[in-house]
Amino acid sequence: MPSLKKTLHFLASAWCCAGGVALLGYGMAVNWSSIAVDCKSSNGTGLGAVTMGLFEAIVVLETCPFFDSENDIKVMQKMEGVSLVLQYIVVAFLVLALIGSAGSILITLYNSISNPYETYMGPVGLYTCGGCSVVLSFLAIIIYVSNVHLGEFAVAWIRMFATPGELSNTKVTMELGYFLVLPYIAVNLLAILLVYLYVHAAYTRQKEQQKPTEDAPKEIMMY
Repeated sequence: MPSLKKTLHFLASAWCCAGGVALLGYGMAVNWSSIAVDCKSSNGTGLGAVTMGLFEAIVVLETCPFFDSENDIKVMQKMEGVSLVLQYIVVAFLVLALIGSAGSILITLYNSISNPYETYMGPVGLYTCGGCSVVLSFLAIIIYVSNVHLGEFAVAWIRMFATPGELSNTKVTMELGYFLVLPYIAVNLLAILLVYLYVHAAYTRQKEQQKPTEDAPKEIMMY
């Protein structure tokens, strides 16, 4: 059976991973960005906006150009070309990150009740799963924000409903779902750190116990 100290470290790490899964799972279900443009026409100036999640979006028009409207769209169905490919990559990376976090939970729980050898089911497995989750989720938010800022899909969606209005002055705002990835990354790093601190302390203690006799005081070596 593992020591109490080891059990506490690995259980705390498991709780961090579980909290990260909850954060990312919720984040993937809420809005990630808002894109707004000024809409000009002979009727005056209005506003067109897209509030967008990973899978669904809402296009809202305010006197753009002549009337108000609200339209729901499916993101994957309306995106095209490079933007669609990047969106699929973002979703795939986040799903893989969740799988990595699930692996981290299983490994930490297993280590909290047992003493596996130094294999993939030990701390190395946690470092691998947790590290992959951190890297993939970080890449996902970088790709997403680049896609939103550089892609013209949101303006195209607004134009689809706002014709013949003139659209200008695009503004992009990142929403809650996007920012929840950051604490997800943080708790995964914390989970890795908790296990690393235990492993480092255990390794240091083991090395101290294995010091050669020549390092012992001379008074002890005389007996």
